[in-house]
Amino acid sequence: MTDNPRTVSSSMRLRAHGPARLALAVAVSPLYEHAEERLEVRAAGEPVEVREIVEADRTRFHVAEVGEGVVEVSYHAVVGEGQEDSVDEIDPWRFQRPSRYCESDTLAPIARAEFAGSTAAELLAHVSSWVGTRLAYVSGSSLPTDGAVRTLLNRQGVCRDYAHLVVALLRALEVPARVTSVYAPGLHPMDFHAVAEALVDGRWRVVDATTLAPRSTLVRIATGRDAADTAFLTSVGAGVDLEELVVSATAATLPDDDIAGLVSLR
Repeated sequence: MTDNPRTVSSSMRLRAHGPARLALAVAVSPLYEHAEERLEVRAAGEPVEVREIVEADRTRFHVAEVGEGVVEVSYHAVVGEGQEDSVDEIDPWRFQRPSRYCESDTLAPIARAEFAGSTAAELLAHVSSWVGTRLAYVSGSSLPTDGAVRTLLNRQGVCRDYAHLVVALLRALEVPARVTSVYAPGLHPMDFHAVAEALVDGRWRVVDATTLAPRSTLVRIATGRDAADTAFLTSVGAGVDLEELVVSATAATLPDDDIAGLVSLR
């Protein structure tokens, strides 16, 4: 463990309306090799067998088959410093394309007009500041179907909306970018958090236009093109309602964070 270990947890109560298969993305990334963790799924009060699948983006999915009724999920981990995520050969191509929630092709004229002349390193701070000053963080203000274009038009959103707009603008400027879900010590109100990552000089760098938590304490969960790849819960089969969600993330210290600094998730 490092001098600043982080303790993270999440719990949820679900109600399944019939047989369903759940895919949970709540566990920390395998890049935290020495994490001390515990995951439990219970249906009707009884333990449910859970199978782990690790995706190419190093996201861990835990799959469980449940029947009708109440399902309880609990996860707890203590992590030290992990590894930086490596860059695969396909990443610069895959994460520069437009995607469902990051319409970089539509936003290209705005991106070029606003950020022309910035170097790649300067660009991250410029985009973070631009998005942060043009959007208002308003809980419940966006729909699950909203993408970067609608977010910019509405001038408000939550963390995933900020991340989508950042990613779309960076991709429009030919900087590969992606969305990552994290546990975020210092976040208020506490919840799962979403940030952007940009590929600069061969390393993934964090961009969080909300500035709601220090980037150096964030703990990686899931990584992908946008929120479609990083949802904490996906279900197949009967309908599943989320009745309660509690997330916690703490660190021994919460350092200051200068948005002009280059930070990688570890």
